Formats: sequence, C-alpha cells, structure tokens
Amino acid sequence: MVEERHLLAKILHPLLVCLVYLFLYLPIVLLAIFSFNESQFPVEWTGFSLRWYKALWENPEVLEAARNSLIIGVISTIFSVTLGTAFVFASKWWRSQWYYNLFYANILLPDIVLAIGILSLCTFCAVPVGYISLISGHTLIGLGFVIPILRARFAGLDPVLTEASLDLGATHLQTFAKIILPLMKPALVASALLVFTLSLDDFLIAFFCSGPSVQTLSVYVYSKARTGIDPSINALSAIFLMVSSLVVLLLCLLKVAEQVISSE
Repeated sequence: MVEERHLLAKILHPLLVCLVYLFLYLPIVLLAIFSFNESQFPVEWTGFSLRWYKALWENPEVLEAARNSLIIGVISTIFSVTLGTAFVFASKWWRSQWYYNLFYANILLPDIVLAIGILSLCTFCAVPVGYISLISGHTLIGLGFVIPILRARFAGLDPVLTEASLDLGATHLQTFAKIILPLMKPALVASALLVFTLSLDDFLIAFFCSGPSVQTLSVYVYSKARTGIDPSINALSAIFLMVSSLVVLLLCLLKVAEQVISSE
C-alpha cells in the first residue's frame, strides 16, 4: 500500500506541475504562434505570414504608444532604483525603521487608489497630466518594490568589508562605489527589471494620468480590445517576449561568465 502511494505521488506530482506550467505559458505560446497567422481573426490557422509584423511597423499609432511606454518605463526605473538606493543607504544612520512601512502601502493599496491620488495631486498642483504624472506614478509604485529588495540585500552585507575599506583610507563615496554597489548589483538588476516590467504592464495609472497627449501601450491595447484584438498587437507582444527572453538569457550568460572568471 505504501509503495502504491509513493508511485501515485511520483506520477501526480510531475503531472500537476506540468498542468500548472501549461496553464501559465499556453496563452503566451498561442499568442506568439498566432502572430504569424495569415488570418485577421485568431480563430483558426490559415497559413504562415509576416503581414502583421509588417503592419506593425506601418502603424504610427502603435509605434508611438510603444515608444511612450519605453520612455516612461526607462525613466521611472532609473528614478526608482536611484531613489531607492539612496534611501536604503541613508537609512543606515537612522535609528528608527518605522518609515519602511510607508513603502509597503504601495503593494497593499489598489492601483486605482494610487491612480486617483496621483491625478488629484496633479490637479491640485496644476501639473498637466502626461509624462510627468505617468513617470511620478510609476516611480511611486516602483519604490514599493525596490526598497524592500534593496533593503534585504543591504542588510545582508558584511559590515567588515565597508569598515576595512574606510580603515584603508577610502572615502565614503569610494566605499559606496567600489564596495557596496558591486555587492548590491544582483538586487539592483532584479529590482530594475521588476520596476520596468510593472511600468510596461500598468494600466490604471496610465489610464487616469496619461491625458490626451500621451498614450501608453496598455491604454492603446485597451482601446483596441473594445472592438477586437488587432493581430498586430500579437506581433508586438511577441517582439516584447523575444526581447525580454534575450535579456534574461544575456543576464544568465553574464552570470556564468562572472563565475568562470572568479573561479580562475
């Protein structure tokens, strides 16, 4: 009886894992496949074609939305990582740690509350909605993820390394640039990728704070989804998927190269 249970567990466990991964990644695989479909309606496969990739580059509206999303994502990522690093490093000399709880509110609060709050603040301060409001909102959301990640990494650093650097004559700025930043590089890269992905994925802040002059990719897809998904969106999503996969692969190769160099 015990052997039968073990055998059943060995079969059910891989099967359950495969079903979960299939549920997660099957829509992405279908999206990439149907981006090469000749038909305009994603119901049946009618033939291989690159017409939707060609149509994508001939559509200035979707290219403008993608450009806006990339600009906002890159700038908000830089601001979030820079401000988060400065905040975590400066907190070393602060006695109380209660202020860290303020940034967990970004994770707990619904995005629609933050979106309405940012829109209300911009209206109160007479700030026109657009790039400034979108970058501010995405930076605010990003800080809620950057600071906990960087704080965990910074707390795990060995203080002997920084003390040794200062004892050997290095300034605080040199210690920060030569010791702390290289040790925190994994957390910096992980938080930057997370914030950039959240910025591209965000819809509510972009919907409330974009205004008539700036349209992000999520708002554009929403406007098109009301009348039916344009197959060129599948092509654009497939391109983003390919680029993100290449970035992850490049990071893995750099990690392996660093391990090989360090071992030698």
